[in-house]
Amino acid sequence: MSINVTKSYLPPMEEYVGYLAGIWERVYLTNAGPLVVELEKSLKDYLGVKHLFFVNNGTIALQIALKALELKGEILTTPFSYVATTSSIVWEGSTPIFVDIDPQTLCLDPTLLEAAITPRTVAIMATHVYGNPCNVEAIEAVAKRHNLRVIYDAAHAFGVTYKDTSVLNYGDISTLSFHATKLFHTVEGGAIVTNDDELAHRISYMRNFGHNGPEAFWGVGVNGKSSEFHAAMGLCVLPKVDELIRRRREISELYDTLLADTPVRRPLLQEHTTRYNYSYYPTVMPSEEVLLAVRDALNAANVTPRRYFYPSLNTLEYTGMQSAPVSEDISTRALCLPLYYELTDEEVREICRVIKSAL
Repeated sequence: MSINVTKSYLPPMEEYVGYLAGIWERVYLTNAGPLVVELEKSLKDYLGVKHLFFVNNGTIALQIALKALELKGEILTTPFSYVATTSSIVWEGSTPIFVDIDPQTLCLDPTLLEAAITPRTVAIMATHVYGNPCNVEAIEAVAKRHNLRVIYDAAHAFGVTYKDTSVLNYGDISTLSFHATKLFHTVEGGAIVTNDDELAHRISYMRNFGHNGPEAFWGVGVNGKSSEFHAAMGLCVLPKVDELIRRRREISELYDTLLADTPVRRPLLQEHTTRYNYSYYPTVMPSEEVLLAVRDALNAANVTPRRYFYPSLNTLEYTGMQSAPVSEDISTRALCLPLYYELTDEEVREICRVIKSAL
């Protein structure tokens, strides 16, 4: 038995090859080909969003979002996220100001936002951690009071709904990752989502070098485009997403049952308002010492969990080493257990047996 924290879902090979045959026939490989156009339309329909732009990864999605909103200054953000949330802010010439997290949901704590606002504050960038929605109403209220833009890093939140609407419909822009490790993937890829027509116009040019036809340019842009090959994978995976979520929910509920009598806890999910996607199975261990013991025991059994997210991003040298005590504590105790479509109940039981033996 060798079990990784995740395993990419691959569709039947003949389905993907069917799309490849069309690519070979058309010899249209990139630059808004027909499969890219089809995937964008299918994603908008599935997710219930107005504008969606398929790009080549989730990090460029964040960078284009920052550029499209013309943000320069301080951006209030979470220290408990993947590094791209922070590095994109720094890369685009702004300053991340860390606002600590709620110890229950692990998302940015909106009650701490206003104390962090200065005359240089221009935006809030929050992450729907593990697909668990932020307190979007509270964040929106603060943003409106202080005339701030809002970006949501929704890399984990594909298919998540909050109060019967896509969580992607909140904020000025939401971004997605379609990396191979994600619930829905295109091998590499991502997307930018907005309901604002003017922003959508700007994003459409920015992801394609700023082109406005072959001989004119609307403005500055980058190469955020993705290919027909990546779109083909997405078109194969998308029809399976509901089934993938169903099975991941079953596995998560089995973990819940088997670990119920242990001190291992999960982040608080807003289950009464949220349709969750079970993109991860995050746990919070009683201490870092317990986490390391559990990790080592699982590794010895050929099981690879992941410390996700570690370290807390406010401790990175290039961020100025700001204080965020809750995130710093949680990051030392958070451990994601294996969760993927093909994981069997027997494997879940063995993982839990090993965990219990290490506690």
